[in-house]
This record gives sequence, structure tokens and C-alpha cells, in this order.
Amino acid sequence: MLHHYDWSESSVIVEAFTRQYGRVALVAKGAKRPSSNFRSVLLPLQPLLLAWGGDAEIRTLKGAEWGGGLVMPTGEPLLSGHYANELLMRLLAREDAHPRLFDAYAALVHVLAAGEAEPQVAAGLRAFELLLLRETGHLPTLDAQTLTFAPLADAAPYRLVPEGGLRAAHADDATWLRGVHWAALAEALEDEAPFSTTLHALVQWPADARGALRQQLRDVLHYHCGVGLLRTRQLLMELQSLQ
Repeated sequence: MLHHYDWSESSVIVEAFTRQYGRVALVAKGAKRPSSNFRSVLLPLQPLLLAWGGDAEIRTLKGAEWGGGLVMPTGEPLLSGHYANELLMRLLAREDAHPRLFDAYAALVHVLAAGEAEPQVAAGLRAFELLLLRETGHLPTLDAQTLTFAPLADAAPYRLVPEGGLRAAHADDATWLRGVHWAALAEALEDEAPFSTTLHALVQWPADARGALRQQLRDVLHYHCGVGLLRTRQLLMELQSLQ
């Protein structure tokens, strides 16, 4: 479940991400009643087995069971999961299947639920962001400059920008990565298991390189989401300011 919101006094609309049908909207009738079987099952970041019917834009949820195997993330991993959910809600059209992206999302949730160390979680988020951008058609080829198709020089700096793709870094660019880094990402994303391969590659990077990638991906994601700041990012910043 990516998100839910009230439909009536007793029902909710559930936005779910499914492997076969993509993002679907389902009305869970009576889900807010204390006796409803849906109350304890419809939780974010949990594998669910769903059954629904109808042919309207919003289908009727007929059944929901917990798929098992995961504990609920807590703390910052939980916020990271909600961040991934917000990206999916903003960038995916309803009923547009992305099975490879679904598999990447499921793998990310496993990382978050396992309580991994910060580098592993950060690398998992970057891998998911890259795959999300690629699956939605917003990620250019990373082994050549976008406008000129010129190959990348290993030691030269390049920057990913929202409207221009991958280009040579300018003197006033605050963040960039060398060609060898972009080429490594391009190779990892073409692997048969792109999420795990990209995550493994990113874990080996120094923290400053991962930080540079995070900022560039954030700029691209905000641009395509049409917002200056995502809600979950704003919430995380507010919580960090209280510490």
C-alpha cells in the first residue's frame, strides 16, 4: 500500500502498487469500522495479497491478506519507505505496469525492514531512484553525454541536470561525478538484477560521491514531480531540526 485517504465515514481509498497491474486505486468499504478485517492488514511497506473487482476507475477491494516475511521499518528507514511511496504516487500513472520497478521496490523494502546500516540504506534509495527514473523514461543514458553523444572520459567531471541530461560539469556546478562513476552506474543498471548490483556498487563509493549523486537525483526527481520539496523530505528535515 502506497497511500490511503478517506472515502466516506467508514471507507477508505487505497493506492496500491502491484506487479501485474501497476498502481491501482481500490475502495476498501467499511475499513474504518473496528470490526473490519482490513484494519490490521492495510499497512504501508508490507507485502499484501489483494483481490478486487469492478470496472470503474476505482475498483472495489474484495479481500486483503498479509503476504508475510517482513517487519515494519521504524525510525528513518520508515520515513525512507514513505519517501519511496511518495515518488511512486507522483511519477506513476494508474494501471501502468512496471514489473522490474516493482521488484526493485520490494528489494528496497527488504533493505529498510532489515535495519541495515546507513550506507546500505542510502545506497538502496539511490538504486531505487535510478531505476524509477529509468522505468518512467526520465533517465538518460549514463555512459555518454546526452546532447552530443560524446563518450565519457573516466577522470572528467559530469553532471546530471533535469532538462539537459548528462553533460560536462561547469565551473560553478556544486555537485558532479567523474565519468568512471557514471559508467559504473550504467553498467550496473543493465545487469539482470539491477537493484542489487547498483546497490552493491554504490556501497563501495566514498560518502562524498554518494552525496553528490543524491543531490543530482533529487534535483531531477523534484523537477519531474513538479515540486520544490517533497512532503516526506520536508518532514525529515523538520524532525532532524528537533534533535
